[in-house]
Amino acid sequence: MHNSSSSKQVSLIVEFLRDTFLQANKKAAVIAVSGGIDSALSLSLLAKALPKEQIWPILLPYNRQDMTDAETILDFWQIPFENRKVLNIASMVDAACKSLQIDEDDKLRKGNVMARMRMVAVFDYAKSKNALVVGTENKSEHYLGYFTRFGDQASDIEPLISLYKTQVRQFAEELKLPAVFLEKAPSAGLWQGQSDEAEFGFTYELADQVLYYLIDQQKAESEIPVLFAKDQQDLVKKVLERVKKTAFKHQVPYSLSL
Repeated sequence: MHNSSSSKQVSLIVEFLRDTFLQANKKAAVIAVSGGIDSALSLSLLAKALPKEQIWPILLPYNRQDMTDAETILDFWQIPFENRKVLNIASMVDAACKSLQIDEDDKLRKGNVMARMRMVAVFDYAKSKNALVVGTENKSEHYLGYFTRFGDQASDIEPLISLYKTQVRQFAEELKLPAVFLEKAPSAGLWQGQSDEAEFGFTYELADQVLYYLIDQQKAESEIPVLFAKDQQDLVKKVLERVKKTAFKHQVPYSLSL
């Protein structure tokens, strides 16, 4: 992994955020805060880059989804109460699923609708505030294809895109965020009991090591499994297979040059 200190990288990202808002001639930022570690860190970096009065967080629960942790990080950074918006997306999602004839037990399709409906709300809110949408996607999710196209992947600026998930945790520790964000299992929050690592069948810790060799050191796929212990090599191949399987997400839309 990259050896630069977390504190130095925090400063670089904060400076990047300030410069980007200045260049875009925008003063306001809208960010969807879920209560997970990624949105908590994105908000934290944003709070160090911009005045709190210019940050407009939006919380987008589905039905009775618990947003306590989202409120915790807003309180931690003392984001003004008048800037916070809560919009329950249940009626919008349910109406869309009914129109699209998506069965209740089709969790993946419904989850995609939820992610895309959240982005409709986020970008509409940003339009009303003349703001940039600040994203929460990290480098691990990006290369593992763990995002919904035109959903949670959509944003105007991505402060975490150069950080692997394990680095996100390091940054959260560096900024001394509340312990809850370090303790909870990573989850997209698309259905009850869902967790990233359970879906993957491998941990972020392992995946990040594999991705570092593949992306940062540009090693050939065939070279990577032997860099790990024998009892890990099948999981390493599983990571590589997922990267290959979801690579199309970074290639679309396919087009023809005439």
